[in-house]
Amino acid sequence: MVRHATILSLLILLFTGCNPDQKATIPDKAPLASLSTIAPAKAQKQSDPAQNQTQPTVDDSRKNAITNAVEKAGPAVVSITVTELQRGYTREFDSFFFRYFDVPVQREVKSSGSGFIISEDGLVVTNEHVASKNSKTIMVALSDGSKHEAELLGSDELADLSLLQIKGDRTSFPHVEFADSDDIMVGEWSIAMGNPFGLFADGQPSVTVGVVSAKERDFRPDPQDPRVYVEMIQTDAAINRGNSGGPLVNSNGEVMGVNTFIFTGGTSSGFVGLGFAIPSNRVQKIISQLQESGSVSLEYDPGMKFVPVTRQLIMQYPSIPRVLGLFVTEVNKSGPAYECGIMPGDVIVQIGEERVTSDMHAWALMREYEEGEEMTLHLIRDNKQYKTSMKLRKRVQGR
Repeated sequence: MVRHATILSLLILLFTGCNPDQKATIPDKAPLASLSTIAPAKAQKQSDPAQNQTQPTVDDSRKNAITNAVEKAGPAVVSITVTELQRGYTREFDSFFFRYFDVPVQREVKSSGSGFIISEDGLVVTNEHVASKNSKTIMVALSDGSKHEAELLGSDELADLSLLQIKGDRTSFPHVEFADSDDIMVGEWSIAMGNPFGLFADGQPSVTVGVVSAKERDFRPDPQDPRVYVEMIQTDAAINRGNSGGPLVNSNGEVMGVNTFIFTGGTSSGFVGLGFAIPSNRVQKIISQLQESGSVSLEYDPGMKFVPVTRQLIMQYPSIPRVLGLFVTEVNKSGPAYECGIMPGDVIVQIGEERVTSDMHAWALMREYEEGEEMTLHLIRDNKQYKTSMKLRKRVQGR
């Protein structure tokens, strides 16, 4: 009996943790929350701060340098609609003469392009072939859907750039920052933004992505179209009709250049992977002059005036050689032209390595020289050809 009592005491000690001499207290009913007290413990273990770090969502993973650049520069990209007056002819029947006559008429023609805002007060940069002096009205649509009339502050045909000012009571506009085009790397991301084919009349820009394919691509002035395209940025980001004037942006959302034209190689009229943009440093240089005076002038004064050699000029002055060139009409005795031996009556036929065909072509070629450089000129005098070198400098005031 004693042995059984000892065994019973040991069992009570094991299951209750009590001294055998103490009385064990056993509740009448097991608590209902006994199971629920175990579950929170497991949940607390799973929510360990070391293991419950914030995981990236799908939306976060979609963001990258390109989307950030578009978000930064997009609000400053605008759609430009221009109305121009073009002169044409219409055929009308005259009952008195019983024949048709071509009657001159003027008609309004609308075109669209792109641009971007460069200052808080609403200065807009675009191409000259988008908005020029021939523009009757210029309307600018922002990405927020608002539309504003704009005025032309200045344009330059040779550089193919125009500067606009948004009109109205609004005083604050989103604007972009320029990148240093000298620091552009071949192979870095390039993002073309604009309004191709006028698809987005509300101003929402279209975005295409590529890389900088090359730098400093030169297209020599065409005598028939003397626009100066030098040091151009080449990109394979898709550029189409209507993208002209829009920005080419880097991955930081900064403007590397102004999208201007594409090269098709005669294969088609659409984009084939060769787009070109005017570099930002050149844009800022031209725009600063347009903002200051409305026009662009040379950094130096050649010290002479000239006119193109034409048929009418040859008939008036039979001694002028019958060649394409520039007839010098005036020479400033305090200028570089006089110092290098150029005289009134000379005909300039070549600037540098380029044959001169018109006055616009000559100004385009002279744009490529800066103050302090030397310009080689070929001229004809008394039916003999001469070569001279002009040291370019600012005009010295003299008698």
